[in-house]
Amino acid sequence: MTRIVIIGASGLIGQQAAELLAATGAEVHALLRRPTENGQSGIITQIARGDEWPEMISGMSPDIAISCLGTTMRAAGSRDAFRAVDHDLVLAFAKAARDAGARHMISVSSTGAMPASSSFYLRIKAEAEEGLRMLNFDRLDIIRPGLLTGGTRSDNRPGELLGIMLAPLTDMLMLGPLARYRSTPAAKVAQAIAALSKCIGKGRFIHENDSINALAG
Repeated sequence: MTRIVIIGASGLIGQQAAELLAATGAEVHALLRRPTENGQSGIITQIARGDEWPEMISGMSPDIAISCLGTTMRAAGSRDAFRAVDHDLVLAFAKAARDAGARHMISVSSTGAMPASSSFYLRIKAEAEEGLRMLNFDRLDIIRPGLLTGGTRSDNRPGELLGIMLAPLTDMLMLGPLARYRSTPAAKVAQAIAALSKCIGKGRFIHENDSINALAG
C-alpha cells in the first residue's frame, strides 16, 4: 500500500486530492494546523503546529509527499508571514518527508512563477520550487494552475471572485503561449495529483494547464 503524507488538505485543492487518493486505496496522512468542520473518510488526520510536522513525519516512512499548502497576502498579513507559509513551511515539510523516505514530491505552485517576477507572490512560489529541486527527490512534480475555479472557499476574496466570474470570457482571449494563464478548475488539479501519485518515472516535471487537463482525463 502506498503511504502518502499531504499538507494543505483542508484547502480547495487539497481536500479533494486527499479524498481521491484515499479512494485509490492509498494510506493518506493529512497534517493540519487547525481542526476542520468536515471530517474526511479514510484519511488519517493529525493536527499540530507546522514546526511539529517534521518530527511527526519522521515516523511515517511515506512513499509520496504532497503539498497543496498556500495562503494569501491578505490572510498572512505581511510578506514575512506569507513567505513563512508558502516557502519555509513547504520546504521544511518536503525535507522532513524526504529524510523519512519519500522519493516522490508533488507540489502545487502557480502559473507565472518566476524568480525575476515583479509579483512578490510569484517570486516566492519560484523560490519554493527551486528549494524543492535542491532536495533531489527521485521524482518531482510541480503543478502550476491558473486562477482556481469551482469548489467552496472558506474565505472571502472579492478580487478572486470577480476573476472567476470573468474567467469564461478572459479564458477565450488567452491563446497560444497565454493559454497557460487560463483558469483551472480545482477539481482538475486534484485529479491530476491523484494521477501523478501513480507515476513511477524519475525526473523533474512542470505541469501547466494543458498537462493538468491531460492528467485529469
